[in-house]
Amino acid sequence: MTVRAGEPLGLIAGSGRLPMLFATAARAAGHPVHAVAHRGETDAGLATQVDSLKWIRVGQIDAIITELKRRGVERAVMAGAIGRVRSLTSARPDRGMLRIAASLRSLRDDEFLRGIAAYFERRGIAIVAATDYVRQVVAVEGHLAGPPLTPLQEADVALGREVAGALGRADVGQTVVVRHGVVLAVEAVEGTDEAIRRGGRLGGPGAVVVKRAKPGQDLRFDLPAAGPVTLEVMREAGAKVLAIEAGKTVLLDGELLFKWAARLGICVVGIRVE
Repeated sequence: MTVRAGEPLGLIAGSGRLPMLFATAARAAGHPVHAVAHRGETDAGLATQVDSLKWIRVGQIDAIITELKRRGVERAVMAGAIGRVRSLTSARPDRGMLRIAASLRSLRDDEFLRGIAAYFERRGIAIVAATDYVRQVVAVEGHLAGPPLTPLQEADVALGREVAGALGRADVGQTVVVRHGVVLAVEAVEGTDEAIRRGGRLGGPGAVVVKRAKPGQDLRFDLPAAGPVTLEVMREAGAKVLAIEAGKTVLLDGELLFKWAARLGICVVGIRVE
């Protein structure tokens, strides 16, 4: 995609560090950033890093479009997660969201997000990949931090990569926790952190955490991400390896993540998925 210098960008912000990371990088590159944030999900500190910010509730699609068009936005990114539990219990779907839902054969994540993107595009706003603007924070292949992998850990990484691929093809989650050839936990509606905690409770110390994009992942949506908070959860659970897909995983506060990994004795490795 060709990035146009100085064009205003829309930011449809969920939870986590990625919205802040995107806003900071985009503005540093000379792009005004106009954000729409979700109540109960987005960090209020985002307001200090964008040119404008409007708060909405989950499901208010037409309100997002109205705000972005008012700001002259023609391209927008979706950055950060929307908790699945919250989306089920606290959403306030407007007519736009109901139209999208009625047009789909299923409400599985990828199809639903593509439906949302198509709805935006019909109204003159293209949804683009956040990584087009923050390429410098995408994980590369190879050993990234902490101690090297042992042969047993390499085998667990390979198993986790295979199982995570199957999990992704079923559109369930991105993370698998493995120890000594046994799958301890897979990510579902509870999210990555709770999957890691569950794996630690079931398998004890020394687990391997594998996180990868779904096969055929649309890079505009739901990219895997890892940061210092991930390592803190791993420390609590006793996990010792974080294997993340190279080229598709966003490193949140990467420099701090690598320092923490060295301090905690956690191996961080970028893996290539064929």
